[in-house]
Amino acid sequence: MRKFLEVGALLAFLGVAAGAFGAHWLRERVPAEMLEVFRTGALYQMIHALALVALGASGARLGSWGERSAWLFIAGTVLFSGSLYALALSGVRVWGAVTPLGGICFLAGWLCLFVAARQSDDLLGT
Repeated sequence: MRKFLEVGALLAFLGVAAGAFGAHWLRERVPAEMLEVFRTGALYQMIHALALVALGASGARLGSWGERSAWLFIAGTVLFSGSLYALALSGVRVWGAVTPLGGICFLAGWLCLFVAARQSDDLLGT
């Protein structure tokens, strides 16, 4: 699970960078609507990066369901946040069709985490 801690930390770093990019450089270059789209991508990226950090820090205690959750959070970040970044930067609306696939990955990831938590006797030392 260490790999998920590392990926989560990297995605959090990139999420902060994306937020700063949006706030300082993009603000004057794209319409307000597209800036909000970009911010949504950065927010969801950060939320799921932190979830990955927590999953990675849990070690192997969450088992295969925890690993499934982590992979779904990564896929969700790429699809959801990535498509929103592409939409905001390019203005090409077709990227919006990809976003719900990322949202489905996020939802599935949270359900997998729920299953992992229900099955874990060692979660948080309890």
